[in-house]
Amino acid sequence: MINPGQLVMLVSHKGKRFFRLLDPEETLNTNDGQLQMQSVMEAGFGGAVETHLGRTYSVFKPTLYDLIKSVKRRTQIIYPKDIGYIIVKLGVGPGVRVIESGSGSGAMTTALAWFVGDTGKVYSYERREEFSRLCQENLNRNGLGHRVESINRDISHGFDQRNVDAVFLDVRTPWDYLCHVPEVLLPGGPIGFLLPTANQVSILLSALEAGPFTSIEVLELLNRRYKPVPERLRPDDRMVAHTGYLIFARLKTKALQPPEDDESGYDIEGDECEC
Repeated sequence: MINPGQLVMLVSHKGKRFFRLLDPEETLNTNDGQLQMQSVMEAGFGGAVETHLGRTYSVFKPTLYDLIKSVKRRTQIIYPKDIGYIIVKLGVGPGVRVIESGSGSGAMTTALAWFVGDTGKVYSYERREEFSRLCQENLNRNGLGHRVESINRDISHGFDQRNVDAVFLDVRTPWDYLCHVPEVLLPGGPIGFLLPTANQVSILLSALEAGPFTSIEVLELLNRRYKPVPERLRPDDRMVAHTGYLIFARLKTKALQPPEDDESGYDIEGDECEC
């Protein structure tokens, strides 16, 4: 039996998906008829229920992949193939505190919130109010809103947090905001970026090399699916190829920070920022 408040995914015979935080008193209205959530609770994960019109729905416990793909979007989302590598590179896990900027529709925010658990925290900055609101709605729908602090503000004014474990910037000109990173990221901590074009990557690399950053990495991930037919296994005709460039670096430890008279424009103590 499923407990009230747990997130469930209901899949129709045609593959349409519904996500609900289970409330046994709720009645879900679909094109296939009404579905009683009390019946869903009793069926349990892996079970099946019928609407009042006799249409069958399967009951599943949603995975993170399901949640990301179900995000209501008004912006392009980060693909799961990129999200997985970002999470691993940034070391995101239970108890981690991470800053992200560029919430958009909230696909990346959903993944970060999933992994930090109830003991961690995601600080999500988004300058456009409508996107910040949409992101929070998606998080609340998936039961993850309490793990995220949404800040509707331009990051040109810096960040409020200090000593976070990781930073991820999905913004158009991330090099404009690098000067704020030493103020908030733990020494040696990882920072990641997503950029769509090569010329943006070149500008960012120049800025990273001029600042207090090390272990710089650039890559892109390609995803090729195969047709799951045993007698004629072959790649699909289409593939998810270039979705963006991933760039990673680490903030240098204090012992490796440039001297105070360094001309890079970065202040070691983080008291001033020449953006």
